[in-house]
Amino acid sequence: MRLKLDLHDIYNKGSDIDRALHDVIDEAERTRTKIVEIIPGKGSGQLKKRVLRFLERKDIKARYHRVEKDSKNFGRVFVHFKH
Repeated sequence: MRLKLDLHDIYNKGSDIDRALHDVIDEAERTRTKIVEIIPGKGSGQLKKRVLRFLERKDIKARYHRVEKDSKNFGRVFVHFKH
């Protein structure tokens, strides 16, 4: 199973972005999902940087296995879990 989070609709709402990221990580753990696809979009790259900074936080990093930046699509990030 794979979860998908598209951030296009909330790209300019900081607290909503953090809440959505927390929610998708929580759901991945709850449902034992192996991969979460996060779509910050291409744009200026600022939203992707924000997502990657969030994923690098010590409390969040402990919850997943690894992050993969899609080499074919700059606007997509995969978060892999080991359950």
